[in-house]
Formats: sequence, structure tokens, C-alpha cells
Amino acid sequence: MIYYDITYADETFDVEKCRESAQSGYAPAQYNYAVCYSRGIKIGQDLKQAAYWYEKAAEQGNVTAQGILGNLYFYGNGADRNLKQAVYWYEKAAKQGDEIAQYNLGNSYEFGEGVEQDFVQAVYWYQKAAEQGNAPAQTALGCCYYNGEGVEEDSQQAVYWYRKAAEQGDPEGQRFLGKSYADGEGVEEDSQQAAYWYTKAAEQGDADGQYYLGKCYARGNGVTQDLGRAAYWYQKSVEQGNANAQRELGFCYFHGEGIEKNLEQAVMWYTKAAVQGDCHSQAILGLCYQEGMGVKADLSTAIQLHTKAAQRGDPIAQINLALCYMNGTGVAQDDQQAFYWLYKAAVWGDVDAQCYVGFDYATGTGVEQDMEQAAYWYRKAAGQGSQNAIDALRQLGL
Repeated sequence: MIYYDITYADETFDVEKCRESAQSGYAPAQYNYAVCYSRGIKIGQDLKQAAYWYEKAAEQGNVTAQGILGNLYFYGNGADRNLKQAVYWYEKAAKQGDEIAQYNLGNSYEFGEGVEQDFVQAVYWYQKAAEQGNAPAQTALGCCYYNGEGVEEDSQQAVYWYRKAAEQGDPEGQRFLGKSYADGEGVEEDSQQAAYWYTKAAEQGDADGQYYLGKCYARGNGVTQDLGRAAYWYQKSVEQGNANAQRELGFCYFHGEGIEKNLEQAVMWYTKAAVQGDCHSQAILGLCYQEGMGVKADLSTAIQLHTKAAQRGDPIAQINLALCYMNGTGVAQDDQQAFYWLYKAAVWGDVDAQCYVGFDYATGTGVEQDMEQAAYWYRKAAGQGSQNAIDALRQLGL
């Protein structure tokens, strides 16, 4: 056995002596030699050779090599992707107390990657890592408490762990802590604290944090309302592909809020969000195609978008689709289909839909006449301040 303990980071490090030591079976040298291949230090970068030497060191119990080897198998760097092998090495390192491996093992259990999904085991390993100060594990543990996964739901414990992570600078922890303050879950509602933590996350490039901060500026929640700043943060978020921010930036362009009005740009951003499955963007985009706003009118595409968003529960799309059936716009006129979609939107609480449903029951349009149901839906709408519903109730003598 040749012992060579000078590490790759030392100025006096000699890669040839390290190689000789590694080949003789000395685990610390095997680890250092692996790092050299991994990073191209005094030797050509070669991820396969890196994986080979990490495995040599890992087999002798080198905890850092075990954790890194787990990552190589997880991501398929220098070795064929093998999630079971990743878990095997994560567990080896985790049981030796490596906090990063404990976090990674928790992730594997949470998402069922390389091992059967087990939230209790996920919490166990997140807790181990979190207690050692691992910020991502603290955030993950907070999420487990918030969602009641693997542990009893406890929003206060969620906030406790979010704060631990946030104070260490973890952007996800900062964002989740901001959301807790915004919603008053696990902590007293405080819009200024929400904006503070969203800012911390946003400034580190967290796309969701940037989106939430944009909303704060758009609505004046916890900060002075500033539509220009709202558009700025939405723009930052959309650069990372955030669908919510794409929708909101589309809104800014559509209405000229914080940015020069541009319907073509609005359609572009609504389209990007719609492609990602954002149903509200699909609903607005459907209206754009129907009315030819920012895009050439195309009733077929409009109906497709209305239908897609309506089926996913968007009340705006449900009303627009109902109106298309009511008026025979882009589809055959069909009062029953119109009523079907209006009823869906009414159940969601849309006041206009409630008025329409009340009218349909009163007149027997698309549904069997039922004055009790008519009165019920008119009262629902009247309770939300609808003057049309109030007038209708008066006409019915109610």
C-alpha cells in the first residue's frame, strides 16, 4: 500500500503519486484521483474514469465517494443511469452521516426513484439531514409537514423548517416562507414579510419567487404598487419558462399594465403558458382567436381552446363556450350544451353564469323549466350583488 494524503486542492499535489497510491488500493488517493478525472485537474477530464475510481474508494467506505457515486448513477454521468444503484450508494453514505446523501436518499423515497415510494422514510432521512443544517432538506421537510406526507400535517412545523432553510439562503425555503406569510398558514399573515422573503428568493433566480414577487407589485401587497416592477419580475420568471408568469406577462401586454400594450405579445405569452397546460391562458387565448385580438380570427381554434380550458374547470372558458353554443358561434347552436357549461361555471361561483342558469331554469331553455331552481340561482347571483338577478327576483315576485 502506497500512502499519499496530499489532496487535489493542494498546490504541491502530484497527480502521478496520487495515481500510484490509488492503484495500490489507498482509498483517500482513489477519491482524489477520481476528483482529478471528474474536474480535469492535472489530467484529461474523463467521467468514466472518475466513476471507476469513485467506486473503488466507495467500496472501501469513503463516505464522500459513496455520495458522489450515487449522484453519478442517478444522473448517468460517467456510468449508465441506474436509480437502484444510486439509492444503494446514497444509503451507504447516509448511514455514515453524510447530510447530502441523507437528503438525496429522502428525495428518492419521496418520489419513488430507485426505491418504492415511502413518505415516512423520506421524512426520516430529511429529518436526519435537516438536523445537520442541510438547507434543501429543511425545505423538503417543511413541505412534508405542510402537505402531511409521511408525518402529521402541521403548518407551524412547516414554517419552522422553512425559516431554518430561508435563513441559510435557500431560495425555495425563502419562497415557501413568503407563501406562508402571504396565506397566513403556520404564521400570522403578513404581506410585508411575504414580499420580503419573495424578494430574497427572486433575487437568487427562483422562478416561482419571481412570479410571486411580481404579483405583490401588481397588487400592492406588502410593497408599494408598481406595475412596471411587476412586469419586470414576470419577465425574469418567464425567462425560466414559468407558466404562471407567462400568463401574467400576457395580461400585462394585453392591458398595457406596466408595459406598452401589445396584443401580439400578449398572444405570444398566453400561447406559451397555454402550451404548458395553463387553463386560464387557454381560456383567454380562445377569446383572442374568437375575436381576432392580436391574432387572426379562427373560430375552430377558439372552440378547441375554449373546450380544453372548460373541461379543466376554467369558468371563463365555460362561459365563453356556453355563449358559443347559445349563439351558434363556431359550433352548431345547442341550448342544452350551453346550459351544461353555464351550470359548470355557476357551480364555481361565477355570478354571470348564475344569472344565465337562473334565466334558463325560468324559461326552460336547454333544461326543463323549474322555478324553484330559477329562484335559487338568481338568489346566488343576487348575493354577489348582481343587479340583473335582483331585478329578475322582483319580476318573479320573490
